[in-house]
Amino acid sequence: MSRVLRHVVMFQFKTGTEDQTIREIEAAFAALPNRIEAIRDFEWGTDVSVEGKADGFSHCFLVTFDSEPDRDTYLPHPAHQEFVSLVRSHVEKSLVLDYWVG
Repeated sequence: MSRVLRHVVMFQFKTGTEDQTIREIEAAFAALPNRIEAIRDFEWGTDVSVEGKADGFSHCFLVTFDSEPDRDTYLPHPAHQEFVSLVRSHVEKSLVLDYWVG
């Protein structure tokens, strides 16, 4: 496997955020790879851990890039900024972590 940069994003939604809104946010994030060429791979899911240590975080999104410049292209990209504007008012807490694999 070649060296790749993982960008992990986790969300804790505000109490009362409607399921339909959460589904729209999921779909909007999942649409970003088709809108931003710098994204190499993408996956996401919801917490199913039995350990009970998610601290309220329910959603995890994993965005993969080939390089730091690709990530740096993604962050200010208009499609990403549009997504940030959509999600901002519905998230209680977020956690973002980047790390290298390979």
